[in-house]
Amino acid sequence: MIAPRPASTKTKWRARPAFCLNNGVVQLTALTGGGHIADFRLLDPSMRSVNSLWEAPWPTMDPGKFRSSHIRKYGPAPVGKFLAAFTGHAVCVDYFGGPSAAEAAQGLALHGEAANSRWKLLELKQSSEEARLSMGVHLRAAGLRFRRELRLRRNESVVYVEEQVTNERAQDHFFQWTQHVTLGLPLLHPDESIIALPGTRAVTWPHGYEGGSLVRDNQEFIWPEAPAIDGGTANLARPLAREGKGFVVAVLLDPQRELGFVAALNWQLGLLLGYCFRRSDFPWVAIWEENVARSGSPWDGKTRARGVEFGSTPMPIGKEETFARGSLFNTATFRRIPAKSELRAPYVAFLSKVSSGWRSVRDVRVGPDRIFVTEERGEQLELQASGLKRLGLC
Repeated sequence: MIAPRPASTKTKWRARPAFCLNNGVVQLTALTGGGHIADFRLLDPSMRSVNSLWEAPWPTMDPGKFRSSHIRKYGPAPVGKFLAAFTGHAVCVDYFGGPSAAEAAQGLALHGEAANSRWKLLELKQSSEEARLSMGVHLRAAGLRFRRELRLRRNESVVYVEEQVTNERAQDHFFQWTQHVTLGLPLLHPDESIIALPGTRAVTWPHGYEGGSLVRDNQEFIWPEAPAIDGGTANLARPLAREGKGFVVAVLLDPQRELGFVAALNWQLGLLLGYCFRRSDFPWVAIWEENVARSGSPWDGKTRARGVEFGSTPMPIGKEETFARGSLFNTATFRRIPAKSELRAPYVAFLSKVSSGWRSVRDVRVGPDRIFVTEERGEQLELQASGLKRLGLC
């Protein structure tokens, strides 16, 4: 069978402006409003209805349309503006968490300007071997420019991502850079799915979870067994296990690894989603879970979501608190971009069907043109990935 020609098209996602990449194996949709990757799915006939990313259960809008009249539906700014637009995979640039009170008064919202601004199309191309989308956004308050390039190669289930931050100012800038990847049903299910990552030392969120926390505050632990608030431990590799609870924790990825990964497996669906990235770029994973714990808008006591947010920063507590706390586990908690300079972060996302015996993921490694995923029993999956060398991941 001849592989379909990769395609790059302008489209709509839930009536919002978007762009779509499709190579006949996988399909990815990115929004111009906030740059969110809203949809990433395997085009296998048995999987066509499965978006591997979390879809907001409320109607979303582009962030530029948020007004005071929307506060009742989405919550007050700065949080409501982000939640009104967010779905799937967002990127948090300049800060991860809330703005300061002074910044909020100037209109800045949760998780930074990139996730709350309109992105500009820079390039939309296709050829017989590749579909490519580049978008960018100017972070005026931070004095930064951000660019993301997405590529799909012919006959592969891998998305190649390259992000670039440019400092426009004549002084060094300290900032945060986190991939706010959020997953949910149908990929995640308490009885048939698991989260995998090479975690080591970890710590729980210091600020509770609005009276519904699954874990004790500000406690160190070794991933994935966290101290539960009602005694004993909670295995955080198991998503959505305790209805009515939520939590936030920070996990340090294994310092001995050059590449980090996060993966989600649903063995009932036979579906695997993974991300692979340089640990030097993103040494932390913030794990967030909302399991019908929040009753206020827009959560409405019915939202189920799990964030696997790999980045430069352990927790979404904003710049002020992060800087005041300093390093954690002898690891930096923010990044520095020199004056008039650029930083680059490449990573990949991949989807694959797996055999019925898979119950966990032991490891994700890369070779010159392959991604190797190893199941706990030793069974190995090989995915063609011809663009790894060009991206600089091998």
